[in-house]
Amino acid sequence: MAAGRPAGADRGSALEVLGAFLKLGLTSFGGPVAHLGYFRREFVERRRWLDEAAFADIVALCQFLPGPASSQTGLMIGLSRGGYAGAAAAWLGFTTPSAVAMTVFALAAPTLTQALGSGWLHGLRLAAVAVVAQAVLAMSRSLTADAPRASVAVAATLAALWAPSALTQLAVIAMGLGVGLLAFRAGAEASHPPLPVFVRRSAALTALALFGCLLVALPLAARLTGDHGLDLFARFYR
Repeated sequence: MAAGRPAGADRGSALEVLGAFLKLGLTSFGGPVAHLGYFRREFVERRRWLDEAAFADIVALCQFLPGPASSQTGLMIGLSRGGYAGAAAAWLGFTTPSAVAMTVFALAAPTLTQALGSGWLHGLRLAAVAVVAQAVLAMSRSLTADAPRASVAVAATLAALWAPSALTQLAVIAMGLGVGLLAFRAGAEASHPPLPVFVRRSAALTALALFGCLLVALPLAARLTGDHGLDLFARFYR
């Protein structure tokens, strides 16, 4: 990340970003992995806001960070296209339809289940599995384009399935980092441009400091005040 943008870097308006993400928010179906597939098809293949390498870097970074990877990927795509306003527009456009739909379904689910039975929920689950499988297949063609990277992905998958735990996930990330530094770093540095997300160093350090302060201060404040709402917010934040 850098303070300026290279010559020729494409920029768009926050309104353009809002329209693109609102379209996805109204038509997308499935969980976070499916969302990543939708993002790749829309912003790499169709709109060409990013190339394959930049999208892969953004996904890898967001998978490493705590929090919902698909939401963070959307924020970074919006940031790269329209700055801070674009990031806010991406979150608003993609998240609002889902939040409204989830609320409506939660309120209507008992009535629908009583009237239609539970088969429709089972059908939605099956459809979600198909959507996620398609997204994984599409991204695998670009993220694991050769035998060495495919081998790392298969080994990571087997390890996660063999010992499903948070420690296993951390170990897989650490091993992937080690393999990447040893086997792929030279080629990546030779042919890989920087991420198309440009944030001033002062803004990045401020955000990092705020994140750390809230991580420590929110639980302390909840304990000192005994406020249940603040305690709930602190738990969600962590």
